[in-house]
Amino acid sequence: MKQRPITPATRIGGSKPRHGLARVLSKLGVCSRSQAQAWIAAGRVSVNGRITLDAERPTDAERDRIAVDGEPAQAVARVYIAMNKPRGIVVSADDERERDTVYALLRDAGLPWVGPVGRLDKASEGLLLLSNDTVWAAGITDPSSSLEKTYHVQINGLPDASALRAMHTGIDADGEHLAALRAQVLRVGGRNAWLEVVLDEGRNRQIRRLMAALGYDVLRLVRVAIGPLVLGDLGKGQWRHLTRDEFDALCKTPPAAPQPSTAPRSRHPR
Repeated sequence: MKQRPITPATRIGGSKPRHGLARVLSKLGVCSRSQAQAWIAAGRVSVNGRITLDAERPTDAERDRIAVDGEPAQAVARVYIAMNKPRGIVVSADDERERDTVYALLRDAGLPWVGPVGRLDKASEGLLLLSNDTVWAAGITDPSSSLEKTYHVQINGLPDASALRAMHTGIDADGEHLAALRAQVLRVGGRNAWLEVVLDEGRNRQIRRLMAALGYDVLRLVRVAIGPLVLGDLGKGQWRHLTRDEFDALCKTPPAAPQPSTAPRSRHPR
């Protein structure tokens, strides 16, 4: 079935179309909200022919003429990407320490701006979503969605049944209650074990902090699934567009959601 194009009207229209200017630029998919704020502060954005320095200026994406550097800001095609993030690179567009970022893996791919949907720290690896659909991304990362995320975690120890129960019931650390929705042993070696840990929330470094509170070091941490979407055989450093079925499965209300690109798999070597 041919995919319907995503237009500004389908994404931004409605009973309350006026939003702050930075948010409108973000919703158009041309940049992140923070980048839009920087553009506005630098005097690069005009509305109806006049430069504005107010990122919160009420703006109607359908009626107002928005331009960046004199060029009309128009909605771009929505892009939804699954990437196998390698260990040792950061999930950031710009890194002040000049470390390698995931955007190096997308270089020369001909994609519009995309932002990460959730995070993985530098030492973690596995499934990462990126998109320029900020409304969809907010729904995926919203804690109320309770979207399960599955990790394979190697630790320096052999946890017994009581340790697994503690992972589930949780540990109080640094003023927070850290717990896994589920935890089970996948396999054990002489001195370490691989666990499958499932979370339905996204606290900062949650698994690493939980394991540390129980006396374990995390040797490797790989995200293998986000809800129904699995990492599968996607190689390290490779990425691909989500299929329509995958996109729909991630959405709670697929009929009301925009349709993703159906471009074929694209890969970029490390």
